[in-house]
Amino acid sequence: MTTRVVIRQAVGDDAEAVAAVRRAVYPYKAMSAAATRHMITVFTPDERFLPLVAEVDGKVVGWGAAGLSVWTSNPGQSHLTVFVHPDHRKQGIGSQLAERLHQHLTEVGAIRVRTFVHPDGLEFARNLGYDGTRQMHYAGVELKSLPEQPETPEGIELLSFDEVDPRAAYTADTIASLDEPGDSPMDSMEYDRWLEEIWNSPSMDKSLSIAAMSGDEMAAFTIVETDGDRMWSGMTGTIPAYRGRGLAKLVKSVALRRAAAAGITSAYTSNDDENGPMLAINNWLGYHRVQTELALLRTLDN
Repeated sequence: MTTRVVIRQAVGDDAEAVAAVRRAVYPYKAMSAAATRHMITVFTPDERFLPLVAEVDGKVVGWGAAGLSVWTSNPGQSHLTVFVHPDHRKQGIGSQLAERLHQHLTEVGAIRVRTFVHPDGLEFARNLGYDGTRQMHYAGVELKSLPEQPETPEGIELLSFDEVDPRAAYTADTIASLDEPGDSPMDSMEYDRWLEEIWNSPSMDKSLSIAAMSGDEMAAFTIVETDGDRMWSGMTGTIPAYRGRGLAKLVKSVALRRAAAAGITSAYTSNDDENGPMLAINNWLGYHRVQTELALLRTLDN
């Protein structure tokens, strides 16, 4: 019997179901239902963001989303995500989602699409015209035993994000993001958009996100996202003038300890192969690799 699949645009009320499918596919990531709702409902018009769900017998079993990348000055860059619950694969659901999303991206003027896949999805992606660029490694650590917290350098004050000015966080984030490995530079982050999509997102736990402040300037930071008893390190960075002082190691160590005290049992993060310094910090903290994803690109015919 042929399974009848319904592909439709996602709405906010799909958040719980989408988050459940995401947990089944990516147990090493953390995105709460509240954060998923925010992702579905909060975006700017120039992103041309299209979220889709796939239903079988009225139950959400797959997710697809695509839009233009608005954090870069390179025109025509876009992103696409497709995942299907393990129990519903090999039924053409991913292909249907991808086809709808590629059509949408072509219509809105996208030139190049970036996506990430598990190694067992590489053949599927190559059949859609994608080619490899780099690897992204995911790692996790149980928060039962952590190394001794480093000393705080003189002149540095450690604050949680609910104690800092969002403008200072924005400035540090935009500077640190310029050094993030990627296919396009993250050099076009407008404050109002950042405030709405990043700072005001329920995915960020401001009580556990940590900043190393030098006066009113944020020298280093780590952003923590939580989902139940799991946490995700969304971004850790140090601005150039303060590098070489161990601040990234310090803020991440503090964040993990505070997370453990708050009842978080597992922490996860990701690193590009090129980001040697952060890989070294995570190794010191006890992270171990749990998955590798492949970053792939496709050029669209417009």
